[in-house]
Parts: sequence; C-alpha cells; structure tokens
Amino acid sequence: MVRSINTAQLQAKMRAAQQKLQREVDRVNRENKRRVDAYNREVNRVNQHNQRVNQQIRQANAHNQQVGAQADRAARELNRKLRSATTSTRVVYTPAEQELTERVQHELAGRDDREWDIFLSYARIDGSAVAAELKDELESLGVRVWFDEVAIIPGQSQALQMDRGLRKARAGVVLLTPAYLTGRFWTERELGVLLGKSTLIPVLNGVTFADVAEYSGFLPDLAGFETSRDSVAVIAEKIAGAVMPESELAG
Repeated sequence: MVRSINTAQLQAKMRAAQQKLQREVDRVNRENKRRVDAYNREVNRVNQHNQRVNQQIRQANAHNQQVGAQADRAARELNRKLRSATTSTRVVYTPAEQELTERVQHELAGRDDREWDIFLSYARIDGSAVAAELKDELESLGVRVWFDEVAIIPGQSQALQMDRGLRKARAGVVLLTPAYLTGRFWTERELGVLLGKSTLIPVLNGVTFADVAEYSGFLPDLAGFETSRDSVAVIAEKIAGAVMPESELAG
C-alpha cells in the first residue's frame, strides 16, 4: 500500500514538473515571438524608411539630370550665339564643302537625338594631336564628341567600331591621315563603303583627295574638309554647322 502511494506521488510530481517545464517553454516561446515580432517591425520600419530615402534620392537624381540637361542646353545655346557672331566673317565654304554640309544637315533633320552629336575616328599613329585639338574645338562650340573609344585600333574590326559609333552618335567625323589610309586598317572597298556613308564627314590631314582616290577608286566624288586649307578651329565650326540640331542653329 505504501509503495502504491509513493508511485502515485511520484507520478504526480512528474506531471507537475512536466507542466512547469511546459509553462516555462511556453513562456520562452512567447518571449521569443515577442522579440522576433518586435525585430520584424523594426526591420519593416527601417525598410520603409530606406525606400522613402531611395525614392528621394531617385527624385533628386532625376532633378539633377534635368538641371544638368538645362545647363548643357544653355551652354550650347551660348556657344551657338558666340559662333553665329563670328562665323560669317571667318568661315568660307567651297562649293563641295557647302554641298557636304547641306547633305549632312538633310540626313540629320529627321534623326532622333542620341547620346553624342558626333563620334571622331582617327589613327593614333599620326592623328592623335589633330584629333584632340579638333575635339576640344568642337566641344567649345557645344558639340558632344565621342572620342577615345572609337580611335582606330589595329586588330579590331574597324567596321564594327564604326557601326557602334554611328549607333551612339548622330554623325561621324573621320580624320584621314597617311596612317589611316595605308595602315592596313581597311581594304579599299571597306574604306569606300565607310566614306560613302551619308552622315560621315571626312577631314583630310596630311593627305589630299588625290591620295584618297589613289588608295580607293570607289570614291570619285569624295568631299570633306582639309587642314591644308583651314585651321582646325575653322573646320570645327564647319562641322558644328553641319551636325548641330537646327533648333540650335537658328539665329
């Protein structure tokens, strides 16, 4: 009888202990859940705050881009006015140059605006100095120039380089030098196809039209600008007059 009572008491104590343990586990679980919920609420609050901050940053960036674009347009308009004030007395076109300019203007009239106004292609071997000067003169007139990335590099597909440039820019300027013609960058036909593009403007430096015709018989009617005739600054004004949007060329 005593043994039966002791067993019952032991079982009761075990149940009590289990219940106590379960209550403690439940308490710990509730506390953990409370803390997790509080943490999740804080994370959600921080995330919402970060989203608001990111939205403000995006709005600020968009505003800055608009301001930058307005400043760029204002600078280009100022340069246009300065150019207009001096062009009539300093720039004289040959008939072939005038025809080239009008052709490019006509081709670009309905073309959408692009990242760059022109890309400038040249041979680094003998064209870097003149190309850099031409780039600086063009940019001083408000022309956006894509420069280094399309320099003629041996070993790369020149046709692909030109296609990339034409996709990113409204027009192209090709600085023809002795190395450009004879440096094995092109076959005769490839050069003919390149210079036959309606939105490409040749600039001859150290070569003549006869030299180009001798290298490639596919270009009997090639027109362009020559550093032997005009300074780089004057050539830049002629190019700007051809490629700048008409809204920026109006007096």
